[in-house]
Amino acid sequence: MQVKLQVNGMSCQHCVNSIEKALKEIGASGHVDLQGHSVTVEFDESNLTLDAVKEAIEEQGYDVA
Repeated sequence: MQVKLQVNGMSCQHCVNSIEKALKEIGASGHVDLQGHSVTVEFDESNLTLDAVKEAIEEQGYDVA
């Protein structure tokens, strides 16, 4: 499944690295768009839920809209 999430609070490369690493740790992959304030995430619905993906991002200190 691929989903585009609006994420607030991202401003630099550190933000990109934190989010991409957190997603990788749970078995998802993500592409962060700083200018668009969004993260496009790909994950296997049989292994992860959308809530788990959002939680992984929020645990890094960002707000998923």
